[in-house]
Amino acid sequence: ADLITNVSHDLKTPITAVKGYVEGIMDGVANTPEKMDRYIRTIYNKANEMDRLINELTFYSKIDTNRIPYTFSKIHIADYFDDCVEELNLELDAQHVDLTYFNYLEDDPVVIADAEQIKRVINNIISNSVKYMSTDRKGIINIRISDADDFVQVEIEDNGKGIATKDLTKIFDRFYRTDASRNSTRGGSGIGLSIVKKILEDHGGKVWATSKEGVGTTMYFVLRKYQEVPVS
Repeated sequence: ADLITNVSHDLKTPITAVKGYVEGIMDGVANTPEKMDRYIRTIYNKANEMDRLINELTFYSKIDTNRIPYTFSKIHIADYFDDCVEELNLELDAQHVDLTYFNYLEDDPVVIADAEQIKRVINNIISNSVKYMSTDRKGIINIRISDADDFVQVEIEDNGKGIATKDLTKIFDRFYRTDASRNSTRGGSGIGLSIVKKILEDHGGKVWATSKEGVGTTMYFVLRKYQEVPVS
């Protein structure tokens, strides 16, 4: 029931916004091309948000019954991130967030992973970052990928509000929200990061975070490199 309450609350916010903006268009408030463009963009973003929530729900019910349909394959992680960042750039640009990407990998490691689910991990972490951006400064997200012995390490750093130390270990728990008050305009059903944790554990990887309140948060996750076993 907790989940239902959370999600219905979280769907209400974008729906209310969509209704408001559509009414604005109907009433002729969006009376310049710029305004119209802004209204339509916002409606589109809010619809995407609802879409994401509903997908998360469907996915969540699969987690609960351990029925996530993984399709593992060999992934060249550098190429994969190049594509990913290109897509994210478009999305974040629309939300006025600057994204910078650094690839520190020595060679071209391959990981065995489910491309779609790792994408979900990245999207969930980033949408979480965007949700808690400070309103008083431009949002910045840095993505870094580097070698960590037998693993590839991914860092996603933001300049958001930050997370209190006491909350840091709990953010990956189901339905955990650092803002206990349900009236948060930012919402977030609190399932995004628990999904991240589950997918990474199913990949034999792990996720953790560091944060400074008022400065920002960095999420880290690792995926094991694939190594050809020499046939003797």
